[in-house]
Amino acid sequence: MDNDKKIIIYQVLARLFGNNKSHCIPNGNIKENQCGKMADFTNKALGEIRRLGATHIWYTGLLEHATQTDYRRYNIRPDHPAIVKGKAGSPYAIKDYYDIDPDLAKDIPGRMKEFENLVQRTHRNGLGVIIDFVPNHVARQYCSDSLPQGHKQLGENDDTTQAFLPQNNFYYIPNTPLQGHFDMQSSAPEPYKEYPAKATGNDRFDPYPEINDWYETIKLNYGIDYQNNKATSFSPIPDTWYKMLDILLFWGAKNIDGFRCDMAEMVPVDFWQWAIPLVKEQYPHLLFIAEIYNPTLYRDYLYRGHFDYLYDKVGLYDTLRAIICCQESATAITRKWQELDGISHHMLNFLENHDEQRIASDFFASDPWKAIPALIVSACQNTSPFMLYFGQELGERGMDAEGYSGCDGRTTIFDYWSIDSIRRWRNNDSFDGRMLTEPEKALQNTYRRILTLCNTEASICRGEFFDLTYVNMGGWRFNEHRQYAFLRKWGKEVLLCVVNFDPQVVNVSVNIPYHAFEYLQMPELEQCRATDLLTGEDLTLSFVSYRGAEVSVEGYSGKLLKILLP
Repeated sequence: MDNDKKIIIYQVLARLFGNNKSHCIPNGNIKENQCGKMADFTNKALGEIRRLGATHIWYTGLLEHATQTDYRRYNIRPDHPAIVKGKAGSPYAIKDYYDIDPDLAKDIPGRMKEFENLVQRTHRNGLGVIIDFVPNHVARQYCSDSLPQGHKQLGENDDTTQAFLPQNNFYYIPNTPLQGHFDMQSSAPEPYKEYPAKATGNDRFDPYPEINDWYETIKLNYGIDYQNNKATSFSPIPDTWYKMLDILLFWGAKNIDGFRCDMAEMVPVDFWQWAIPLVKEQYPHLLFIAEIYNPTLYRDYLYRGHFDYLYDKVGLYDTLRAIICCQESATAITRKWQELDGISHHMLNFLENHDEQRIASDFFASDPWKAIPALIVSACQNTSPFMLYFGQELGERGMDAEGYSGCDGRTTIFDYWSIDSIRRWRNNDSFDGRMLTEPEKALQNTYRRILTLCNTEASICRGEFFDLTYVNMGGWRFNEHRQYAFLRKWGKEVLLCVVNFDPQVVNVSVNIPYHAFEYLQMPELEQCRATDLLTGEDLTLSFVSYRGAEVSVEGYSGKLLKILLP
């Protein structure tokens, strides 16, 4: 992959993308509702994703996880339904770190070969491959059927009489059965039994996980005694560290391009400090992306933990969501990048992912167009990666009550289902647009235009950034609470970016301070030609420090005005 490119990740839940079933049944099984396959990512599909501006695909949910589908005829142990969320199961309740989920294969015994073909096919279409690494927890009935020769199962050598031992893989509640406050019977004739009980994945160290806990998972032990003031035992290196390193190296050898590391902050930074350099010794190109929510840990996980990128959820995402919903001022954007204090380029920006509600849902903005100014900020403000969640570019609403997940404004990760907007976009792999509505086509074209610019414009993928908020406060021709403006510059090219979070057209006057001309080494131009990169429209602009630049911006939109300096 080209290191000079701005990374644009297309996140897609593999089991949903290719499902053509037009009428699914809530809580339906795989026979009733069907399931998308790895093979559905055809050359045509991958080419269309690439055309959206993507540089990488995060194939979500590839690793084998707990499910209510019975695969015993393929020598895959069944899971008790009481500890599986939904008929399909959570992709984050990993059942075998060394295998691909059988749901996703046309030829189940050949599923690993299908995955290897998918990687090759993705690369041939100019895209990098990112997969999940889920290091904090596993399915309650974890058992690897594909364990490489000479390796031991997780927990195989554990002393289950001890709540904590540094060399145990799990945490235990000795002499106590699991007595969870959830339906341990479910649809099975016998209740689920676990003795002794193991600690639950969301750091629950008692035998009573509840319905809102990650009750389907068990916590992995990296040498931290959580019940003894988080005392650490990292020397000798805990057994879990070696097992996790082996898993990373196993997938690294499959020629993938990166890992999105689930809940990375729940795993000690000391592990990452040890493991990531060892992986990169063999696979230096591999990206490590941390799902992380605690800003006080950002620098530790970047500089000591060796992560390439971190989720910018509690900063930019939460701020942009609040601005879209008229709960926050656009001036907060400035505060958020300033709080990052020089690490903005290490943050992964996004407006949707599988954990968050869809923009077009009734729980968020109800209208996907309201997010376009936020998209411009999130994708174009800095050089950091941007992530798009499949269907976001079509205004997918996420308002189906699919089953376990219910109607919550999210696309289910637990159920067998088909996504209406994606199904119509794919149109049996023709991607001809005939099944999309005109508003969907227009929205998709807007996303395509913005995301493509991220790598065709050097000022966006490599350029300097200058925030214009501070010189546009309190002006009668610029509402700093609903408009936001910034500059990007590379060489002789400058972008003046202005976004409007309000529904109506605004005619603004954007002040550009002398310091910006000095800092970015730009001449002042009494009059210059500017081209709006979103529409192709040319206009004449005053680009000086002593007079505002007059710009008209449509509602829920923005202008990316390109100026070529003499």
